[in-house]
Amino acid sequence: MRGSDHASHRSPANPNGREVRPDLVVCGLGPAGRALAHRAVARGLTVTVLDPAPERRWTATYAAWADELPDWLAPEVVAATVSQPLAWGTRAHRLDRPYVVLDTARLQTSLHLSDAHVVADRAVDIAPERVTTASGATITGGRVIDARGLARSPARAEQTAYGVIVDAGRCAGLDPLFMDWRPDNGAAPGTPPSFLYAVPLDDERMLLEETCLAGRPALTGAQLRARLRHRLGARGIRLTGDEPVEHVRFPVQGGRPGPRAFGAAGGFLHPATGYSVGAALAAADAMAAGQNVWPATARGVHRLRSAGLRALLALPPEDLPLFFDTFLTLPPAAQRAYLSGRTDLAGTVTAMSSLFAALPGRLRRRVAVATLGFRFAREVEGLRP
Repeated sequence: MRGSDHASHRSPANPNGREVRPDLVVCGLGPAGRALAHRAVARGLTVTVLDPAPERRWTATYAAWADELPDWLAPEVVAATVSQPLAWGTRAHRLDRPYVVLDTARLQTSLHLSDAHVVADRAVDIAPERVTTASGATITGGRVIDARGLARSPARAEQTAYGVIVDAGRCAGLDPLFMDWRPDNGAAPGTPPSFLYAVPLDDERMLLEETCLAGRPALTGAQLRARLRHRLGARGIRLTGDEPVEHVRFPVQGGRPGPRAFGAAGGFLHPATGYSVGAALAAADAMAAGQNVWPATARGVHRLRSAGLRALLALPPEDLPLFFDTFLTLPPAAQRAYLSGRTDLAGTVTAMSSLFAALPGRLRRRVAVATLGFRFAREVEGLRP
């Protein structure tokens, strides 16, 4: 990014000294906003990006399924690949789908904005062709896209996690884990559940993270820290207290599908899993081109995924491992459709209906009430008033 871009809110000038109205204004430079701006520049569009700290380095760990990543993404941004990650509900499941952990620094660098006009300011009011900043400036463009993420709110379910980065040698024998719901984290019976997420960051380091998938309210960092230490101790992995730490907290509700927002703000976050980066990278080119990234099928999938979140929030804590056992025994195509098929309405319907049919009766009734409403649930279950 050019340092001179940060000093002015004025649009770049053409050779005649007149201001050029950019084709695209992107508000927010997280992974989604930066990918959108990068792909727009690659298409030859004039782009202005707006962020209160545009040079801030990303520190979070990002991961995705390998088949989600677009062809244009630089291969060196993949730090590690797990060919068949392991998942535990009450028993082990080997997922036959490569999972990749991204090199955060390389990802950010690869999405370079060398030909974009960068403004260090905060967007406070966004309209289709205009944004007003915290400093009082007005920036106009052919399109203005909100990529600022989601604001936290007590009304929104959140995902939280507490993780430590350890030398891989200290994790000998520990398989990379997509999720592990086994009850060895010291949590009291009936309390909100959490799982262990364990992935390599490179050949020498692993991230071990205790994760609350979704809660309203979600588990706190202190609660997750205690659970992680208990779980790792039970598995013979001792922590020194000097390990680098990762804190995670973000809403999994609130995104609004449409042409004026992107990333989590635009509904690209999977509300039942918390994943969004893979979907945003995959859609960045189409969004930059002004294509409709929310056809009717995608909107239908978004509604079904939101129903899936309601089901997760309604399940008793002790039944979540069984729920995921059932999901993880679905055919790989059904799992892929639900986890990644953002526009695959037929596949998502098939996956969710197959899951519903395979659940034990007591869970099926609870899921139906949470997702469809009590009256319809009674009809589904064949009950009479």
